[in-house]
Amino acid sequence: MYNGQPQQLGGEAFASFREFRDRVLQGIRQGARVVSFWGYPAHDGMVILVMTLAYDKEGYLETLSIEIKDSYESLTPRIAQVHWFEREIFEKWGVRPEGHPWLKPIRFENTHSNSQSLPSVTDFMRIEGEEIHEVAVGPVHAGIIEPGHFRFQCHGEQVFHLEISLGYQYRGVEKALIGGPDKRTIHYMETLCGDTTIGHSLAYAQAIEGLADCNVPLRASVLRSIMLELERLANHTGDLGALAQDVGYLPTSSYCGRLRGDFLNLTALICGNRFGRNMVRPGGVLFDIDDAMRKEVIKRLTNIFSDVRNAVSLMLDSAMVVDRFDETGALTKETALELGLVGVAARACGIDRDARFDFPSGAFKFSQIPVSTYSSGDVFARAFVRWLELQRSVEFILGQLDALPDGPITVNVASLKNEHIIISLTEGWRGEICHSVITDKDGKISHYKIVDPSFHNWIGLAVALRGEEISDFPLCNKSFNLSYCGHDL
Repeated sequence: MYNGQPQQLGGEAFASFREFRDRVLQGIRQGARVVSFWGYPAHDGMVILVMTLAYDKEGYLETLSIEIKDSYESLTPRIAQVHWFEREIFEKWGVRPEGHPWLKPIRFENTHSNSQSLPSVTDFMRIEGEEIHEVAVGPVHAGIIEPGHFRFQCHGEQVFHLEISLGYQYRGVEKALIGGPDKRTIHYMETLCGDTTIGHSLAYAQAIEGLADCNVPLRASVLRSIMLELERLANHTGDLGALAQDVGYLPTSSYCGRLRGDFLNLTALICGNRFGRNMVRPGGVLFDIDDAMRKEVIKRLTNIFSDVRNAVSLMLDSAMVVDRFDETGALTKETALELGLVGVAARACGIDRDARFDFPSGAFKFSQIPVSTYSSGDVFARAFVRWLELQRSVEFILGQLDALPDGPITVNVASLKNEHIIISLTEGWRGEICHSVITDKDGKISHYKIVDPSFHNWIGLAVALRGEEISDFPLCNKSFNLSYCGHDL
């Protein structure tokens, strides 16, 4: 199947777990990666496990499923990128992956895996030895930040191991989506992860449109792509400013903080909301850009980016800043591939992975953005990839505005296909977003699974801290800038 292409439910099912496992392993050997792995309840206490494999170079998705009762052979020892998914499946449904190396809750959302449902009330990995000490950070942090708990095992200043415990933001969104779509559904999508409103609402809209055989007007597709890239511009600019602040480089920090707001205001000019809410809807968009606004957006965007270029150049031309970024929190390409990282974190390790290019949808089918990569895998690489993407996103938006097609901005969406599954991918500013939707016999949503890029990448942050000094954590953490609420759906 392809991105946004519906498939009849049940056609991907395997009769035995051995066949399922062997097919997954075969796909991994052929270069596939795990996009999502989740479960939902079936008859007689059975749980259906669903895995989607992505073949990036072929632009192809393969969805596999198997019915399980109580347990199955863990895939984690052979496929490290599923370890977080298997913990989630055990937590939600009580299906035990036998042989999983560290089976514990990730959100503390029920009592299948732990009699205590309070976040972080659990065992943590401990390293014993002379002069080994433990440092606990959070969940309450200084400044305005979402809650998360970080447990460091250290020898002096050196970090041996970092364990990340989340779950403080769990809201049960996926369960609330069952029975839709209805009037509330789009608002859940727009607030799944507040700084990725366009990315998630676009993934949802594409899934609904695919299930309804709906062809979105070209003008609407272009407007969606512009909004998606404006979201990327605002967040990448804010991240570069925050990285500058973490090393005490105040000129770039101050400028980028303001310039992020200018990008958000540009989004508000188009749709009336700084985060892009009320813009994307199944069938198209709610707001158009007339010629006067088009010229105003081009003018503002050009001026804002000129200031961004100056601010970022100041930072990257500073030997002090580059020396602090260089070789800090480095991951190898091999480690990033093994962990299944996505987005900026993956591209900073030299991995050519971008859903806009590999699994294009909408306007990206006709006008693609080159994939921005760097090879060192450290804080510098994650900053530099953001800078490359800023430049290419601005070029893309200006090009789309210069050739904005005529036509309507929305069409009606018919009833959804019954008993189908669809996988919808978009490239949010953090990385790949995956929405998996299954419909029931009446064409309503029976199961909905969301994988935010943060779900893939939190383990990357933990591994990046190994061997680093504990004082490097704030800088490394900001260079990944992952979402707590995007993880805790």
